[in-house]
Amino acid sequence: MEFIEAHSHRFEIHRTQSREEAIELTRKFAKVGEDVVITAGGDGTVNAAIEGLAGSSTTLGVFPTGTMNVFAREMGIPFDRLEKSMAVIDDGCRKEVDLFEMNGVPFVQMAGVGFDAQVIEATSWESKRRLGPLAYLLAGVRVLGTVPPAMTVLTEEGRELHGVCLLIGNGSLYGGHFPLFRTARNTDELLDVIIFKESGFQFIRDSLRGLVKGGIDPLSPGKSVEYFQAARIRVTSAEAIPVEIDGELWGRTQKINFRSSGKKLSVFAPEKPEVNRWLDFLRTVNPFYRSIGSD
Repeated sequence: MEFIEAHSHRFEIHRTQSREEAIELTRKFAKVGEDVVITAGGDGTVNAAIEGLAGSSTTLGVFPTGTMNVFAREMGIPFDRLEKSMAVIDDGCRKEVDLFEMNGVPFVQMAGVGFDAQVIEATSWESKRRLGPLAYLLAGVRVLGTVPPAMTVLTEEGRELHGVCLLIGNGSLYGGHFPLFRTARNTDELLDVIIFKESGFQFIRDSLRGLVKGGIDPLSPGKSVEYFQAARIRVTSAEAIPVEIDGELWGRTQKINFRSSGKKLSVFAPEKPEVNRWLDFLRTVNPFYRSIGSD
């Protein structure tokens, strides 16, 4: 906040108290034709802003001050110093990215159903404030001891798949700087979908293998994992299951529809993003990764 207040002569500052307030405020700015809206926060704050800006010509600037800042990392926006983030906005490079919807609610980076959302549901704001990303790990350990709800995924082609956890990527990154969705591009109007079919040890093994290797391999994901791309999918469950979008808990439901919104988001991003050090290392050991994030 010190940086923002020190530069208050450059912005009109509004402090929001809730997601709903942030949505309405950004929607108002878009309606009156504001050219730029800047958010200061994490992925949840960005998600609230995109709901207000979706389909408008207003460009989003991001000051990444949240716990994970996955979208900022995806776009190559510096998150270590706000001066660098401001420089990105001042440089004026604007990029358009796809917007998708979950039951009509827009998201820009990722979504999850089942275990992933359960972990977020079990992570309190206070623990995030005190422990940072470690809070999610501790919550994950607790959730692993529970029985996950089963879900059915119906693809565009009519295939019916079953699993205990569903992860969806519009971008390649998940959980910080780790590339998980190998073929994801946030400009191709497709979602990358990963279904984990088993819980417990197998789920841990599959997910950690994907994170360590730089993503789930879409060509040989394994018997307990399914990977495909789609513009839309439908998810159902016999019981209400938790759902997260852009790292924030949306709630629980039995029926979920993911689809392209047909809209774009204009966002300030570096013309040449900063190097993802983890991905840079992977490129040195596996030629496959040399194509990721290079466009």
